[in-house]
Amino acid sequence: MRTWTATTITAARPAEVLDVLTDPDAATRWAPVGFELEDYVGRRLRAGTRARVSGRFAGRSVGFDVRVEKADERGLSLAADGPVGFDVAYELAPTDAGSEVRASVSVRPSRGLAGRLLAEATGALLTAGALDTTISRIGREAAACC
Repeated sequence: MRTWTATTITAARPAEVLDVLTDPDAATRWAPVGFELEDYVGRRLRAGTRARVSGRFAGRSVGFDVRVEKADERGLSLAADGPVGFDVAYELAPTDAGSEVRASVSVRPSRGLAGRLLAEATGALLTAGALDTTISRIGREAAACC
């Protein structure tokens, strides 16, 4: 399992960043890969939430079962299981000017050729800066609302 990290500072307070992180509609704007949320009823992701997401990645249709493990003013963490697994955490800390957002994504390759290929494609995307771009988008969106 390999982990990528990124950090940004935003003028938004932690609660405002959390609003962006837990709003499924907002996530479609800042996520690095397009997806559709299935089997989910609710306006906000909360601890204990389970959902199914699907989309296209690396030329393949993929689906993931997502479970939100934590969602509070200290951050959001979730796990996604599909052809490749992800452990994702956004840690939020207040600063004098707003918030620091620290993100980490761990990729868990699954068995089989497709899982290994998707894990490698994901790694390439993250190595190319997708996580930095993602948290910058989150910070901008959160700051625009305050």
